[in-house]
Amino acid sequence: MEQFRQIGEALGSLKALMVFRDNIQINQRQCILLLDIFYSAYKSIADEMKDNLKFEERNLKWKVLEMPLRELHRIFKEGEAYIKESLESKDWWVKAITLYQNTDCVELHISNLLSCIPVVIEAIESAAQLSGWEQDEMQKKKRVYSNKYHKEWIDPELFQWKFAKQYLVTQDFCNRIDNVWKEDRWILKNKIQEKENSRFRKQERKLADLLLRNLDSSKSLKDKLLPSSILLGWKDYQVRRRLGNGSQYKEVYWLGESFILRHIIGDVEAVASDISSLLSLSHPNILHFLCGFTDEEKKECLLVMELAHKSLCDCIKETCGPRKRTSFCLPVTVDLMLQIARGMEYLHSNKIYHGDLNPSSIYVKLRGTSSEGYMQVKVSGFGLSSIPQRGAANQNETQSFIWHAPEVLEEQEQPGSKVKLKFTGKADVYSFGMICFQLLTGKVPFEDGHLQGDKMSRNIRAGERPLFPFKPPKSITSLIKRCWHADPDLRPSFLSICRILRYIKRSLLMNPDYNSQSELPEPLVDYCDIDMRLQRIFPTWETPNPLSTSQIPFQMFVYRVLEKDKTGVPLKDTSESGSDRNSASGDENVTTDELYTSATDRSMPSPEPLPRINTTMKKSADIRTKHPVTPKARSTRPPMNQRVRSFRMSSESQLLLVSPRLRRSSSGHVSDSELS
Repeated sequence: MEQFRQIGEALGSLKALMVFRDNIQINQRQCILLLDIFYSAYKSIADEMKDNLKFEERNLKWKVLEMPLRELHRIFKEGEAYIKESLESKDWWVKAITLYQNTDCVELHISNLLSCIPVVIEAIESAAQLSGWEQDEMQKKKRVYSNKYHKEWIDPELFQWKFAKQYLVTQDFCNRIDNVWKEDRWILKNKIQEKENSRFRKQERKLADLLLRNLDSSKSLKDKLLPSSILLGWKDYQVRRRLGNGSQYKEVYWLGESFILRHIIGDVEAVASDISSLLSLSHPNILHFLCGFTDEEKKECLLVMELAHKSLCDCIKETCGPRKRTSFCLPVTVDLMLQIARGMEYLHSNKIYHGDLNPSSIYVKLRGTSSEGYMQVKVSGFGLSSIPQRGAANQNETQSFIWHAPEVLEEQEQPGSKVKLKFTGKADVYSFGMICFQLLTGKVPFEDGHLQGDKMSRNIRAGERPLFPFKPPKSITSLIKRCWHADPDLRPSFLSICRILRYIKRSLLMNPDYNSQSELPEPLVDYCDIDMRLQRIFPTWETPNPLSTSQIPFQMFVYRVLEKDKTGVPLKDTSESGSDRNSASGDENVTTDELYTSATDRSMPSPEPLPRINTTMKKSADIRTKHPVTPKARSTRPPMNQRVRSFRMSSESQLLLVSPRLRRSSSGHVSDSELS
């Protein structure tokens, strides 16, 4: 209840700020949309709580609501900070330069809201099933909510008709989400044209001309670049420091703000198309190129970028101590993974492939006023692949190959290779998997390995991968292992990774006790398998052009439907050898080891605490035999002759928890065959 009250306070603060909406000079319509959708979110949740929960049970049966509402409160506070920033009285020109491409309203704040709302609604429904004391009443509620997540609603139009208001995806909101950014750009363009007609200094007139050219997508690169004398001759321009060992990147002061300046020497025309595409990019999780200048006599180009102070590599080093199992708490870790994936998804949708993705090419900054450690991710180092990154500080520069996919390492071994495979989507996904390993463990991949240099590179090509030093959540390790799979075709796309990580984040929020548990209860239905099944149902989900942000609630709803479908069918065979469980669709099986039953899948017992139940199956007397290593350094996993299961019942959530299989704890690395 306290979290819900805090959300109400944040909404009140937003309303108070928007009294002065006329003072918002840039992106005013996006701020208005943000307030409207936040208000609708609060009203939708308030109606759900009023209709389904009993106020007198708030201290006893509302625990499942704590983390989803805390997450929602954080989203509201970040939206409040966005509106405060829009109201700040800064120089008009610097606000225009930094915000004319900004899409944070929709792609950050509304995206986070639409990802969180389905979780909050599901948490309210879970608490509602525990509400009351009559067994018959609880069973009826269970039946009602179970029928909601039914396969008949796996249709975008039916979902829109039935649940649009509840999940904030009414036709009005969908239209505004898709068009509000374009409307604000059109308004900004008109304001600049009005200012051009007033008395401008010569430099300001040229700056206005630069903005108008960048706002016009039909302009060529030559029209978008102005003479470098405009930047270098500005009255407050100064170089503050060089970044890295070379001179390609500098921190500069201009228009009363600090920026990064990228200095490119050479034939600008040769990379004209790359520079043009960089200036048109805009996403909350990439480092923005704001504007560009050129000097034709010196054959150089100056690109102004937003400033980022700390790399993810440095942040992990500061956060991860020798006694810590992880570098960040698990929700922050998953959130960082999701942001990196979203930035890469956006780049890939624009046919831009990174080729050198690692923690040193990712920057972070604190997000909002939260003390929980949440940060905003900015992917950098992409684009202009033909220009060498002189002076760029790469993590483990002498062993940068640890971030490269096996096919890239193999191609680099070929004499005269042009390294084409480095700049592919699947190679970036492999690098992402290695970054996730470091985020999860706090360790650089292979840092404990006994092999270095060429020998390590050879072992990576043969299938060797880092070994997790402890048992992480299975849903996350399953995704990481698919990302660093030896076969590029079997690695997921970033579109798929984003969907999976959103649902993993949902599973964390729906388990309020995970911080106090030694191991997080995991649904052993593989989310990667669910996503592959959904790709067959919805082929458009994997199209190069990503779907609208307004599709997020439907995607999460469908995930929940399929998860219940796979785990809610009685067992055909309960033999000890591991029987199969048929899904309702009939196309996939889940073994009894993969059984996971949520609060809405089980009958509701009385609210008295239940004793902890431990059931251990008999161990087989068979001794596991050691298998010889194949010539390619791949090993085969011996058959599993023993299964150890531990069931723990929670009186709050009634979740059936299955302890993960025991794994080896010795140091070393795991071969590719062990990752399947």
